[in-house]
Amino acid sequence: MVHVTSVVGLPERALLDGAPAAMACDAVLVVVPSPVTEHLEGLSEAVAGAITAAAKVDAALSGRCAPVVLAAQGVPGGRVVVAPMTALQEDTDDVRSVAEAAAAAMARAVAAGARRPLLFVRAPSDRRFVRALEVATLAALGTQWAPIEAREWEMAPPSAEALVVLGLSEPRARELAAIEVGRALCRDITAGDPERMAPVRVAELCEVAFARTGVLVKVERNVEDYPLLSAVARASRVVERHRPCVVRLDYRPRGEIKRTVLLAGKGVTYDTGGADLKTDGHMAGMSRDKGGAGAVAGVVRAAAALGLEGVRVVGLLGLVRNSVGEEAFVSDEVIRSRAGVRVRIGNTDAEGRLVLADLLAVARELASGTVNPVLFSVATLTGHVYRAHGPYTGALSNASASAEIARLSAMAEQWAEPMEHLRPRREDYAFIAGRTPAEDVVSSNRLATVNTARGHQFPFAFLDVASGLKGTALPFMHLDIGGVVCEGADWQFGRPTGVPVSSLLAYLGSEA
Repeated sequence: MVHVTSVVGLPERALLDGAPAAMACDAVLVVVPSPVTEHLEGLSEAVAGAITAAAKVDAALSGRCAPVVLAAQGVPGGRVVVAPMTALQEDTDDVRSVAEAAAAAMARAVAAGARRPLLFVRAPSDRRFVRALEVATLAALGTQWAPIEAREWEMAPPSAEALVVLGLSEPRARELAAIEVGRALCRDITAGDPERMAPVRVAELCEVAFARTGVLVKVERNVEDYPLLSAVARASRVVERHRPCVVRLDYRPRGEIKRTVLLAGKGVTYDTGGADLKTDGHMAGMSRDKGGAGAVAGVVRAAAALGLEGVRVVGLLGLVRNSVGEEAFVSDEVIRSRAGVRVRIGNTDAEGRLVLADLLAVARELASGTVNPVLFSVATLTGHVYRAHGPYTGALSNASASAEIARLSAMAEQWAEPMEHLRPRREDYAFIAGRTPAEDVVSSNRLATVNTARGHQFPFAFLDVASGLKGTALPFMHLDIGGVVCEGADWQFGRPTGVPVSSLLAYLGSEA
C-alpha cells in the first residue's frame, strides 16, 4: 500500500568509471555548495564540463538558486540538474540546506521526465553535515510521496522508479529505504482527509501496514479505560466511523532486549475545537492534528523494516475525533484520568493533552518490569510552539531524561530535524495546579496557546501530572511537532514532513 521509490547505492567513482549502473540512469543531480565550479571533483568530465560552461553564462549558478536543467552529451539521460546551495560557511548553516536542495533537484528532474536519476552530493566536512548524504537521499525520496487518496484514485503524478546515490553503500541504501517506508506511513496517516483517516480507518491501515512485519497490532475499540480520551470522543460516538480507538503497536527484536522505548502519539483525526469551537477559518487543516500518531506509527514501521536489535518499541496511537454536538464534553467538567488524577477541563480545544495523558498512563503501566524504559509523547500539541520557535520541534523532558533528550537533540540536528530543547519550570506546574478542592489539575486556561505565556511548556507539566509520571523515576520526553508537521507550517495543503521519524530512529539505533 505504501509507495516508496527504491534506493541504489553506488561507489563514489561509479560515474567516473562509467559503471553500467550509473550509465543506466537518466539524469545526474548535482547538489553542491556555491560556487558550483569549485565542488565538481568526482564528477565525470562530461558532467563537470556542462556545469562549468553553464556557469560562465549564468551568474545565478555562483550562488544559491533554483535547480537548473542542462543538456549534456555523454551524460546519463543527456541531462544534468544542478542545485547550488549557499557556501555553507556561516555558523548558522545546517544540513537542512542540503535536504532542501536535494528535494528541489529531485522534483525538477522528475518533472523533466527522469525516472532513474543519479544523485551526487557535496557538503562541508564538519560535524553538522556528517549525515548530508543520508539526509539528501531521504529528502529526494520524500518528494516522490503522493497522498494516499491520489494513489487510490490512480491520480498520483508520475514518480521516479529508483534513486541511485553516489557514495552510498548498498547496506546503507537498504536502511534509508526502510526509514522512508516509515516516513511514508507517517505521511499517509497525517495527510489523509478526515474521512479516509477516520479513527477506525487509521486502525485498519495499521493492520495492513504491519501485516507480516512481526509487529503485534492490537486495536482497542472500547476506550472506557481511557477516561480523558473517552471524554474527547463523546460527541463523535453517534457516528459509527468516527468512534474512537487506541492502537497498540509492539515491536520486539530477536535476541536480548537492552532498552524499551514507549511512544504515545496524539491522533486527533479532526479537531473542531469541540464545544470551544474553532472559528474564523481556523478549523481548516485540522485533519493534520493526527501527525503525532502518524510519526509514532512510522517509527515502529521503520524499526521493523530495519530489524533494529536490542530495543523493544511500543507505539500507542490515541485515535479520536474532537467533534461538537449535544454530547460534547465542555469546559468546567472534572474528569478522572486513567491515573486517577482529577482534571478540570479548561478549554475543549486543548484536547490533545487529554488523549496523551491517558496514553502515557498506559505507557507507565507497561514500563513496569521492562528493561531500561524511556517514554515519549509526540504531538501536534500547540500553536505556541510555532509562534515561539518557528520550524523547530519543541522538546522537553523531566530530570530523569535530561541526558537522553540532549542526545536526541544532537542527533536530530544531524538528520535535518532540529529541535529547540527547553526545560520545564516551576511556573508551568503552578499554572496547571488545581484552584479548588474539586480538582488536582487544570488542563488549560481559556486562551489559545499562542496568547499564553509558556504556551507549549506548561502542557508538559499537565502531561507529567495527569499521567501519574511525576514523582516516578521514569525518563519522559515530550516532542511538540506543531510547527514542523507540514512544510511551510501549512496544515491544509503543506506536504507532511515525516518529522521526527528519522531522528527517533537514529536515537533507537544508538547505544546509550
